[in-house]
Amino acid sequence: MAERFLSDIEIAQQAEMQVINAIADKIGIPDQYVENYGKYKAKIDYRYLQNELKDNEDAKLILVTAINPTPAGEGKTTTTIGLGDALSSLGKKTIIALREPSLGPVFGVKGGAAGGGYAQVVPMEDINLHFTGDFHAIGAANNLLAAMIDNHIHQGNELNIDTRRIVWRRAVDMNDRQLRHIVDGLGGKTEGVTREDGFDITVASEVMAIFCLSNDIIELKENLSKIIVAYTRGGEPVTAGQLKAHGAMAALLKDALKPNLVQTLEGTPAFIHGGPFANIAHGCNSVIATRMASKIADYTVTEAGFGADLGAEKFIDIKCRKTRLRPSAVVIVATVKALKYNGGVAKADLGAENLEALEKGLPNLLKHVENVTQVFKLPAVVAINRFPTDTEAELNLIRERCRELGVNVALSEVWGKGSIGGKELAEEVIRLSEKESNLEFAYDLNLPIKEKIKAIASRLYGAADVEFSSKAGKEIANFEKMGFGNLPICMAKNQYSLTDDAKILGRPTGFKITIRDITISAGAGFLVALTGDIMKMPGLPKVPAAENIDVDVNGKIKGLF
Repeated sequence: MAERFLSDIEIAQQAEMQVINAIADKIGIPDQYVENYGKYKAKIDYRYLQNELKDNEDAKLILVTAINPTPAGEGKTTTTIGLGDALSSLGKKTIIALREPSLGPVFGVKGGAAGGGYAQVVPMEDINLHFTGDFHAIGAANNLLAAMIDNHIHQGNELNIDTRRIVWRRAVDMNDRQLRHIVDGLGGKTEGVTREDGFDITVASEVMAIFCLSNDIIELKENLSKIIVAYTRGGEPVTAGQLKAHGAMAALLKDALKPNLVQTLEGTPAFIHGGPFANIAHGCNSVIATRMASKIADYTVTEAGFGADLGAEKFIDIKCRKTRLRPSAVVIVATVKALKYNGGVAKADLGAENLEALEKGLPNLLKHVENVTQVFKLPAVVAINRFPTDTEAELNLIRERCRELGVNVALSEVWGKGSIGGKELAEEVIRLSEKESNLEFAYDLNLPIKEKIKAIASRLYGAADVEFSSKAGKEIANFEKMGFGNLPICMAKNQYSLTDDAKILGRPTGFKITIRDITISAGAGFLVALTGDIMKMPGLPKVPAAENIDVDVNGKIKGLF
């Protein structure tokens, strides 16, 4: 009989967790700033950062990114957590900073987002399901603003809002394609104004982006007031501040703004806070959590969503540009299986050695390495999330190709071995982080909007050209006329390919990126360029992960990854 491996949730449920106050004590957080949510999770008052940490030196900031994801899996979050544990085991005061999982993917394809195997954050069920309620607060703030827009129109429309140009949508933290395009306000004069509307998933809401990019409650409130919700009949923008909604929205978010403290299976502290998607938003955890971790620890390990073309680019060009945070080193995660998939091997055949397919798939990894080391000028290491089927010949081929770009390869076996399996990677990260890094951005903010988009497409994706729809062209001209031309760009692109076509794998050349629309997130401080068929409300797959999730009579959850 074949050996049965424990599932992630079984491993997590067997863990002997420390009470969260012991974790807080370990990193020196005073009791008055710790707000317990049960025994194993807590919120840390953001005033701790303002009152006691602001003059501390910053930690070495380690950014974990990856190749374009495939059905074979890359294990980026698992590697991030395992690396944090490995650094801790080597005597480094380490804190991990991650995004919170969205219920949409948890019940959709992924089934969980708290790491895997023996490199997990716990309590994983709580983290994956509701956690401390942050996303509900963000959704409520989003929908309060939506309600106030429609109520303003119903009550006489003093601001002269054009009901055909309301750009603010409602939000729900679920993959629900039925809500992408709706008509609401039906039922007659007293039931509201009938109009076309729609929902975005909460992680794509501008409120989420503002929440994650604000340094404190005052900045949060100011940024919320800048949200453009609609346009008047004369074409002038209408903001949340004009509707007097920002104060109440901030009141809903005041507790959510406090970072969440949990632990890994090995007791390494982890802040998990905020969670914008990287394919439709900026893909990084909150600035407050990253700053707090960096002011407490010697090493802060954080991740950016999906591949370096999306999450890492936005981490650097949006988050680092805004906050002056600077990565000391970058980890680029890949698997042999995923690289062979990029080389044309069917998922069922990925376990067999295939050097020819690996050679064909390697350019995808090498492009991401070039992005980090040659575009952003940061030290990097490739982490191979090792599987038992990986052969020495395959691993040596990856080492050889990466060495040609001046980048070392470290094996990561944290899924099966925890911190012991991440020692080689941790030692290389320590070595790299001692080197001087001179971060450069992918584009100059003062470039015209189209030129900034072209810089991302050509330098990060390898595109030969960018085509703008007539709608996108008109919006770009309008935003530049309104004075928003100097904002950074948040590209909304599928995560599976360097192109805007998810089916094109590897490292294609000569392709064109099409910008079909561009929207403004004035509160968050960036423009969102939508490519291909990317949308802000995903749908569930044919067999949702939700079908396998259950709870027993004792409240014990099963089937969650």
